[in-house]
Amino acid sequence: MRLIAALSMECLIVGSALMATPAHAAPIRYEAESATIGQGLVESNHLNFSGTGFADTDNVVGSYVQWTISAATAGTATFTIRYSNGAAADRPADIAVNGSVAAAAATFGSTSDWDTWADKTVTAPVGAGSNTIRVTATSAAGTANLDYLEFEVAGAPAFTDYQAENAVIAQGAVESNHTGYTGTGFVNTTNAAGAYVEWTVTAAAAGTAQLAFRYANSGGANRPGDIAVNGNLIGNQPFPATTAWTDWADVTVSTTLAAGANTVRLTATGALGLGNIDRLRVTGQSDSQAPSRPGVPSCSAVTSSSMTLIWGASTDDVGVAGYDIYHDGNLLSQTTGTGTSRNLTGLSPNTEYRLSVFARDAAGNVSLSSAQAICSTLASSDTQAPTAPANLAYSNLSGSSVTLTWTASTDNVGVTAYDVRTGTTVVKSVTGTPPAVTTSVTGLACNTAYGLNVVARDGAGNTSGQSNTVSFTTATCSGGVPSGITQISTGWTIPWGTYFMPDGQTALVTERDDKVTSGQFKVFKVTLSGVRTQVGTVPNVVTTDGEGGLLGVAVDPGWASNHYVYFMHTASEGNRVARMTYDGSTLTGYTTILSGIAKNRYHNGGRLAFGPDGYLYVSTGDGQTSSRAQDLNSLNGKILRITTTGAAAPGNPFGTRVYSYGHRNPQGLAFDSQGRLWEAEFGNSMYDELNLIKPGKNYGWPTCEGTCGVAGMENPKRQWSVSTASPSGIAIVRDVVYMATLRGEQMWRIPLLSGETTGTPTAYYTGTYGRLRTITKVPGSDQLWLSTTNCDNNGGAANGADRILRITIS
Repeated sequence: MRLIAALSMECLIVGSALMATPAHAAPIRYEAESATIGQGLVESNHLNFSGTGFADTDNVVGSYVQWTISAATAGTATFTIRYSNGAAADRPADIAVNGSVAAAAATFGSTSDWDTWADKTVTAPVGAGSNTIRVTATSAAGTANLDYLEFEVAGAPAFTDYQAENAVIAQGAVESNHTGYTGTGFVNTTNAAGAYVEWTVTAAAAGTAQLAFRYANSGGANRPGDIAVNGNLIGNQPFPATTAWTDWADVTVSTTLAAGANTVRLTATGALGLGNIDRLRVTGQSDSQAPSRPGVPSCSAVTSSSMTLIWGASTDDVGVAGYDIYHDGNLLSQTTGTGTSRNLTGLSPNTEYRLSVFARDAAGNVSLSSAQAICSTLASSDTQAPTAPANLAYSNLSGSSVTLTWTASTDNVGVTAYDVRTGTTVVKSVTGTPPAVTTSVTGLACNTAYGLNVVARDGAGNTSGQSNTVSFTTATCSGGVPSGITQISTGWTIPWGTYFMPDGQTALVTERDDKVTSGQFKVFKVTLSGVRTQVGTVPNVVTTDGEGGLLGVAVDPGWASNHYVYFMHTASEGNRVARMTYDGSTLTGYTTILSGIAKNRYHNGGRLAFGPDGYLYVSTGDGQTSSRAQDLNSLNGKILRITTTGAAAPGNPFGTRVYSYGHRNPQGLAFDSQGRLWEAEFGNSMYDELNLIKPGKNYGWPTCEGTCGVAGMENPKRQWSVSTASPSGIAIVRDVVYMATLRGEQMWRIPLLSGETTGTPTAYYTGTYGRLRTITKVPGSDQLWLSTTNCDNNGGAANGADRILRITIS
């Protein structure tokens, strides 16, 4: 139907879908006129060069031409340098790859005249991603004239080229009035939004592929386009200006292709239409084997703000492309290539860092975590604290915010931040160079008395005395607010999942990975008064020494007749959803209903919730391989909707278990009074999210973190910096979301307003109870249960120090 409509409205040029260049691994060419030239210039005064010119260096030792190339995979590359030397004498040059000389004083002999070109070939290892290749003159004659560099990596994935002139073209024509294209021409679309080029691409098997669109755009302005695969929008991509219509560039995206025929459509979204489109290159990622686990890391050269991390090398069937370094669950640094050390800078003085290393290959496969290195930076030699801020005053008071101003502090080195505090608990940090002396403090609890003060900090972590205290009471908010909190149960070690039985009188609570009784992943029954009784353990559970172990729990809506309960947990091969039988006092049996969810130290997801429709919703993390979140063939980075046997629930948007995708590490799940699903999600290093989950929607990771400007990707309804949130569980009472946070050590209250809007978030219990993990509505009441997570590396408390609290909403 789409083709018929297009025929009636637009000019189409239809070519055979079979007219594609066969798969091969041809060299990739980089022209010398686009390289960095040291002591020389671009010329075109001789014949037979390619591109728009060639590099003619000065006749001096040290003149050079340097290319920056991108390798899809690590490995041994073959470099071919095309040159001309019309002089009788050799013009030797060093050829260096990534700073290491691959060929010293390599021969660039006479080619008899300057119009005759020859090839110089060398081999050298390259890393996945960016690499530099430099040709440097070692004689006073300088280098030969250099036309281009071509390279290919042994074992690189094959590709198939699909020419644009053979595609379906809407509002455009095939032309050949500019040089440098491949095939028999290129597509010039009209200057109109909606103009498109559509290819039919054949894949031998389902899997991830790279789509590279070769284009030219000398119009000066970006000409963006939507890229859709099989009718599903995967993103809106910029196609920036190139220097000339004869200057061609590539825009590359990753996607999932189905086995057999696929349609790939590029559609102009601006009034200028598309750039000139030459071809589509499809590169398959057949490599599915992840690198081995990196060796045990260790720290050296530790200072107050830096350290060097060293680890054992990983191995891979194709090649390691680089390493990711995490501090707990947040990315701290990345490397490219096969090097096994990293100098970490910009660290805080006198601070413990819990560091894990993950290897990745060029196909995006990520290894399991290394062991964890626990290293602390030194105290700074600067021991002089700033002076105390003065004259603190407030204004613009509302139900959830206030504006503060104060007189600046001074310091012998320099003030780097101000902390706004209630008592000694920080509610907001103000940074900058120098930091501002006025700020709006948001997220305050409604109808609550506050006493706020301000302290100054320097780069060494020295903290000033506090300012004067300002006292006020915020205004009343509507929709119900927390009016009381009571401790009901103690002695817990990382209580993770909480789910009430249908009668609302008891709840099942899981402990993630109790280190006291290693290998016993316990489940407890807890009464409304807080009395707890162990009802059993879940077999086949393993810890990841991070965010894995025994996670979510859910009770079957038909429990009265079938006595089924469900658990999500980490197992030896990955993450699973399992079903057990619970008779009200004892947990027995074990059946795996869903497996194939990849695990890692972090990003395992783990929440379970039955929806109003009776189906089980499952949150899964990306397992630290972000590409899985966009891969509809992967169960990772998703919200799944399944039956109680683990099958895809009827009506799912893709006919699979996937309900929504593009998630990094989804956590809290809760349904509002309209039956809509809300979800809280861990960000990477910038923003955490509260999302309204809709079937089939893409929530952006890893393209976006927080608000996303890419067409076809959903924006969060609220976002927070990771320092104020790191959300875990959520619950909804009277259409107000209550969100527990770990790093933020506070509970956020977010009203749900008309449509899909949310009210101003307000924070409660900031710093009072430490890291807050799971929040659950007590059935038939306006009460919540809130559990803490202080017995892990981040909280630092002893086993048994966690607790469950009861909150009343008035």
